[in-house]
Amino acid sequence: MEKQLTVIYDGHCGVCTRLANRVARLDTHGVLEIVPSQKAGVRERFPWISASAYDESLQVVRASDGRTWEGAAAVEEVIRTLRAGWVVSWLFRIPFARRIAERGYRWFADHRGELGCGDHCQVHSSVHNGVHNGVHTASPAVGTKNS
Repeated sequence: MEKQLTVIYDGHCGVCTRLANRVARLDTHGVLEIVPSQKAGVRERFPWISASAYDESLQVVRASDGRTWEGAAAVEEVIRTLRAGWVVSWLFRIPFARRIAERGYRWFADHRGELGCGDHCQVHSSVHNGVHNGVHTASPAVGTKNS
C-alpha cells in the first residue's frame, strides 16, 4: 500500500522514539512513513518546516499534497489514518477537544525530559512562526484543519 503520511519525530528523544515504534506496530496497512527528524534528507524534503519545529513537536506531512500538521493536530491525523483509529478519532469532534488535546500535547512536550527522554530534550517555546491551529500555513497546502 502507498504511504499516505510521513510522520517525523525527534529521534534523539527516547520517549518520542518509543512512541514512534508503537505507532509503527499499529500501522498494519503500512500507510505511514515514520522517520526521525535527524535522518539525512528530511529537512531538505520538507523545507517549509522550521528546524526548531522538529524539536518542539511531532510533524506529519500528507503525501498527496504536502499538507502539514504538528503537535496534537498531527497526532489526530495519525490516529485517523490508522486502521483502528476510528475507535478514538471521534473524540476530536467533541467541542473543545482539540484545544484540550493541544494543551495536553504541549504539557507532554514540555515535560518529556521528566518522562524518560533523557538529557536531549530541551523543549523550546510552543509558539512557532507560520503555524496556525497545528497546521503549517507555509506548507504547499495552505489552510486550517478540516473535520
